Amino acid sequence: MTNAITIDVEDYFQVSAFEPYATKKGWDRFESRVEKNTELLLDLLDDLQTQATFFVLGWVAERQPKLVKTIARRGHEVASHGYSHKRIYTQTPEVFKEETLRSKKMLEDMIGQSVQGYRAASYSITAKSLWALDILIEAGFAYDSSIFPVWHDLYGIPDADRFAHVITRDAGTIQEYPLSTLKLGKMNLPVGGGGYLRLFPYPITKWAINHLNKKEKQPAIVYLHPWEVDPEQPRMEGSRLSKFRHYVNLRKTEDTLRKLLREFQFGPMRLLNLAD
Repeated sequence: MTNAITIDVEDYFQVSAFEPYATKKGWDRFESRVEKNTELLLDLLDDLQTQATFFVLGWVAERQPKLVKTIARRGHEVASHGYSHKRIYTQTPEVFKEETLRSKKMLEDMIGQSVQGYRAASYSITAKSLWALDILIEAGFAYDSSIFPVWHDLYGIPDADRFAHVITRDAGTIQEYPLSTLKLGKMNLPVGGGGYLRLFPYPITKWAINHLNKKEKQPAIVYLHPWEVDPEQPRMEGSRLSKFRHYVNLRKTEDTLRKLLREFQFGPMRLLNLAD
């Protein structure tokens, strides 16, 4: 079974939890490490003959157009991660629409291809921002991968469908690919990557993906960020919890990713989309 490996292309200082200490207007004063870290991931994927989906932030694309073109040239899917990394439920529909259309067109102009996929900053399509799906449909996206069927202080729809499904809205339909979870009693345990990939011992992650593939007959959707393979990144100000979530086990990310890609079959989101 083909699972999806996805990269949310943003820099370390753009993480939502650090927003009070690193506002967008001050981003340019930070050392950018996204190009180097993304290229490390591209080389790793090449080594393991795996293609991925890169959800690229528009702010990054503006400053690193060659990186976007390199991602596409090396055979990976380029999708949208929005423009400003603002959580959708903090934006008005008008601002979200403007940023969504701008970032989609920017990426398409860079790679000369249609951009089919979208993932929100901090998985911020929640129960109070489902209106964003109508805007994505109107913008021409074929699929979204923003809904996380878990409880979390920043995101999540705990009772959302756990697996791929079609969502019908007034504007039409869109394919939804939720981030991977396992059902534990009445709650869903996130197992799809990011901090969870770093926090859980590798045997637990391996068992979880095996369970999804063999018991539930579903692909896993794994995600991570370029900054997660950069243990030497500058340290940011933030709460104790935010810093723990961000920095825990950064030195293990690359090794964990290599193990996953060797032991399971992975590909870009577009393969899942075509299979439906």
